[in-house]
Amino acid sequence: MTGPSLRGAALHLDCHAGIAGDMTVAALVDLGVPEAVVREALAALRVDGYAVRFERVQRGALMGLKFHVEIAPVERAAHEHEHAPAIHVHGHPHEHRHQHAHHGAHAHRHYAEIRSLIERAPLGDGVRRRALAIFDRLAAVEARLHGVPVAEVAFHEVGAIDSIVDVVASAAALDWLAPARVTCRPVPLGHGSVSTAHGLLPIPAPATLELLRGAPVEDGGSPFELTTPTGAAILAATVDEYRALPPLVVHATGWGAGDRELPDRPNLLRAIAGAPAPAAADASGDCVVLEANVDDTTPELLAPLLQELLAAGARDAWLQPVLMKKGRPGHLVAALCDPARADAVERAIFRGSSTIGVRRHAVARTVLPRRLVPVETPFGRVNVKVADGPDGENAAPEFEECRALAEAGGVPLKRVWAEALAAYYRR
Repeated sequence: MTGPSLRGAALHLDCHAGIAGDMTVAALVDLGVPEAVVREALAALRVDGYAVRFERVQRGALMGLKFHVEIAPVERAAHEHEHAPAIHVHGHPHEHRHQHAHHGAHAHRHYAEIRSLIERAPLGDGVRRRALAIFDRLAAVEARLHGVPVAEVAFHEVGAIDSIVDVVASAAALDWLAPARVTCRPVPLGHGSVSTAHGLLPIPAPATLELLRGAPVEDGGSPFELTTPTGAAILAATVDEYRALPPLVVHATGWGAGDRELPDRPNLLRAIAGAPAPAAADASGDCVVLEANVDDTTPELLAPLLQELLAAGARDAWLQPVLMKKGRPGHLVAALCDPARADAVERAIFRGSSTIGVRRHAVARTVLPRRLVPVETPFGRVNVKVADGPDGENAAPEFEECRALAEAGGVPLKRVWAEALAAYYRR
């Protein structure tokens, strides 16, 4: 399915068999991204020595699309001895990598060379930004793992032309889709070990784990590499939230095939696009407020108490200065939670404060449906929270994301916040 209804839709990546760069490209084209979008972006790189093709193949009981990158032997010979004193990163075979006519070492390409290649190519701004975001994450992780400055990192397999093609093609397909939000299921990694240029390394690859720091991962039950560093970098640069399939009105699905046949599942990445299912306002009145007045708990303990309440299941928690009996200054400790979490939140109040009593009462509330809209700023990607009300919408950038970008860019937080809000209203 192609057309306007696919562009701007929510995108969910169901990587039940893992993810790699070629699988991502194939899944998005099978979803509905025009093949010409990928080919035009690759042509803009102005790199010779390879050809790409798509092929419909069977994996297990299901059919999917396979993305082939076929590299002429001359490309490898031309680069085989370049940059000899390089750090060889990702020096292990990826289970989802392309099958080539040749075997042996891939080209070595420095991070600066890859950045220059992408920056000087006549790509769309969005394609360039996405491709650089993927490679930037790879370079930062490899620099940390090998203990070298980012500028000195050189790529072995990921820097070879086939993986540059995977990254730029994925970036082009994602930019064409311009998804309002990208979600992904927990990522299966596989297990075992593999012989590399650095010796015997465990699966998942060290870079894969670093790239997926903060994301939910699982073994996946297969004694092979299910998720490659390139696939992990695409997720790290693209996914807004890791979760089960969110409520969607499905527009299209696409299946991207990996190389090997897996014994227990089809080796396919499924991409699902659709519109978020309408969420009705919640006025159920089934929330509980718990309160306690304290005047003998040191203030240093109150801020951690709020975090404990949230960890116990509170939807919100707050402190309010109050004047108590005998004129003593104190604080009202309060938390809002679902009835099922009330006992746990109550225990947290007793555990984290000096109170000997907690009040609770039921409250009714009306909640506006909310959604996250990712926007691009000069400092990076920010999610904007949007609440749709009866008289318009309320929009606010995610504070922690703005703060992280401000710290990384050395700019005032208020500037990042303003750029994100302006980017939202421009769109």
